[in-house]
Amino acid sequence: MRILILGAGPAGISVAEHMRALENETGSRHDISMVSAEPFPPYSPPAMADHFLTGREASLYWKGKDVCNRLEIDYYSGRVACAVDPVRHDVTFDDASTLHYDKLVIATGSHLYAPIEGCDLPGIYNFKSLSAAQQLINHARKGEIRKAVIVGAGFIGVEVALLLADLALDVTVVEQRDRVMPRMLDVETAGIVADALRERGVTLMSDTEASAFLGSGEAEAVELANGAIITADACIAATGVKPNLACLKGAGLESDWGISVDQRLRTSVPNVWAAGDVAETIDRMNGDRFVHAIFPNAVAQGRIVAEQLLGFDTIYEGSESMNSLRHLGLPVIAAGQLTGDAELVMRRGKNLRKIVLEDGRIVGFQLAGDMQGAGVYRSLMLRSVDVGRLGARLLDAGYVIATQASQPQALAA
Repeated sequence: MRILILGAGPAGISVAEHMRALENETGSRHDISMVSAEPFPPYSPPAMADHFLTGREASLYWKGKDVCNRLEIDYYSGRVACAVDPVRHDVTFDDASTLHYDKLVIATGSHLYAPIEGCDLPGIYNFKSLSAAQQLINHARKGEIRKAVIVGAGFIGVEVALLLADLALDVTVVEQRDRVMPRMLDVETAGIVADALRERGVTLMSDTEASAFLGSGEAEAVELANGAIITADACIAATGVKPNLACLKGAGLESDWGISVDQRLRTSVPNVWAAGDVAETIDRMNGDRFVHAIFPNAVAQGRIVAEQLLGFDTIYEGSESMNSLRHLGLPVIAAGQLTGDAELVMRRGKNLRKIVLEDGRIVGFQLAGDMQGAGVYRSLMLRSVDVGRLGARLLDAGYVIATQASQPQALAA
């Protein structure tokens, strides 16, 4: 059986690695081909900032640069998929080559989504891929960039702002919502992050809409909705991402924002699965369907697809919303929903513990400063354990961890 994986990000490489591990147990062996649009070995996007700050490659190439050789994968880098033909079972690429498949995995990831006038101007940087990020950082290190303006204060925008501030650039971040990382953080937690950004020298402009990128030839400034103009050596778009679906046009796959998949991550076309930033899945907490574009979901989905390809009837329980900031100087993690019918809060200076409950069950939490208990809270949330009787003691991570260890039945599902 010939398996073709489009994309070498966390989802794609997890499919291949888990397949090989299962094959070693069963004694079976299949041909695996993997195609990446990037001219690099498979890498971890969340590790890019750490790589540029420290120069370390171990976390960036998280499976090793030789992972495809070790897994006996036919790896094609620098090729972009242009068309999928589910009838002939082949994929055509930008170099006019084709690859045949018996089973296809679409893990093509996502690209920058910048619905702003002038977004197609040359010279607008982004941090969505290693190729794009290298271009930005190389120019900054050569002294060609001294002042940068970032449009968007989501997770990527905040990470880029911190990285550029550490490279001694003058950084301004423009965010149209009232706070940073508005999809993941409530007002109080976002305030802690904003204060930390300002302490690092970042100028933060929230409640401020960017209306256009400006420039004669290349982007040189950002125009705000109020008419003000911010000039910069580098204009960076961090306004969000959109799944890479272009190669699927005419292939008959159902899609909305991302590719529609069922609980087995199957698409609407036989013998085709999807995983990672391109797959539209169910949220484990509220049942909503959307693209959950984070690393842990991509890895988990990749493993499920691998089991499906080998004939296991594994069910994907759903994706989760979670993110963390590692370069802020103050650790922050947020998971699940922002609101519920009850909320437990403990604030001591910059340290914040906030747990969101619905019907006595954790549906979200946010921690800043002290990360103790994050794993236990996440486990209780995903297992939908009724913890309402613990009351305020739930904020005492030490108590919850000790109870889980000594009396697991007390916190049983």
